[in-house]
Amino acid sequence: MVGWAVLADSVPIYPLYALLFVDSGLSDLQISLLFALWSAVGVVFEVPSGVLADRFSRRGCLVAGDLVRAVGFAAWVLLPEFAGFAVGFVLWGIGSSLASGAQEALLYDGLVAAGAKEHYAVVNGRVSAAELTSQLPAAAAGTVLFSLGGYALAGWVSVGVALAAAVLAARIPEAPRVGEDDADDDEGDDLGYLATLRVGLREAAARPGVRAVLVAVMAVAAFDAVEEYFPLAVASWGVPVAWVPIVDLPIVLAGVLGAALAGLVNRLGAGAIGALLAAAMLLLGGAGLLAHPAGVAAVALFYGIYRAIVVVCDARLQDRIASRSRATVTSVAGLGTDLVSFAIYAAWVVGEVVALAVLGLLVAAVLPRLLRSRPSAPTPGSAPLPGGDVPGGG
Repeated sequence: MVGWAVLADSVPIYPLYALLFVDSGLSDLQISLLFALWSAVGVVFEVPSGVLADRFSRRGCLVAGDLVRAVGFAAWVLLPEFAGFAVGFVLWGIGSSLASGAQEALLYDGLVAAGAKEHYAVVNGRVSAAELTSQLPAAAAGTVLFSLGGYALAGWVSVGVALAAAVLAARIPEAPRVGEDDADDDEGDDLGYLATLRVGLREAAARPGVRAVLVAVMAVAAFDAVEEYFPLAVASWGVPVAWVPIVDLPIVLAGVLGAALAGLVNRLGAGAIGALLAAAMLLLGGAGLLAHPAGVAAVALFYGIYRAIVVVCDARLQDRIASRSRATVTSVAGLGTDLVSFAIYAAWVVGEVVALAVLGLLVAAVLPRLLRSRPSAPTPGSAPLPGGDVPGGG
């Protein structure tokens, strides 16, 4: 899983594509429309793809997602204008939806099968750190490839990387679903697609503890869209385009460290986690007000804290949901994340970095209440702790 995470994100067009859009003549509004289209595709495909993963194969969804992304990157190279970029984002959105939910479910149930479920926050933090670490070779490759062959060469190499990731994804073992947490399902043991969807939606909506943490994941994870604007912000602060991928590296490294330390942050209470997120957003807002290359340091601190909190919120959601519906419920969280992302894109248009920070402070204010929510009953398949809490419940 870690190897796949590294390869899947070692895509050299990643640190360059926002600049590709600008150099192709797109306005800030058109770029935000592309990002919004990306999220809209997630809104349509997120939950159906999660149901596919629960009904058929989570590993198969990872493979299909990488193949679809490869075609999307090819569209950017072959048609470098708004329509071509839109097609690429649609395909990328479908590919991401196929992996979303399936990846977390594959990992969590794999740990359950290994008797190590309680280590999910630590292990998923390492996987997230691996995903971020992959941006380092991507940044270096992006700089070299851009110098040698411009955006086209970086794009074609990205196609090859996505295809290689599909090959590696096919080798990830898939653990069987955990059976004891589904004993109360009246649909029977062999669920069809619609029955799987119904069970997953019921899981997301029926338990108050699940609903609250689900909202927390949606609100926090949506700020991952801020990463798409880092190259634009850094370039607007006076950094030459060719150096943007390199200057972006401290931000990436901070994210890697933050994700790797998520296990420590998971020990904190809900109030402390909310305070940490608020501090991170103040750092981001300060960098936007400074509008100077030195602000990269503050953005890096923001991103490190943020990545740890994302992993923690996901872990507390996974502890509350059942094995059979895991990918579906996680995809519901992804659907909500995509919807909230529209607010992120709108904030950038209104006030760029500062507006994003203000929106983040609002999320930080309500986060403790959401994370303090307890399941109304012990999570199926999970042993309750003394006092009615669940592992990782904060």
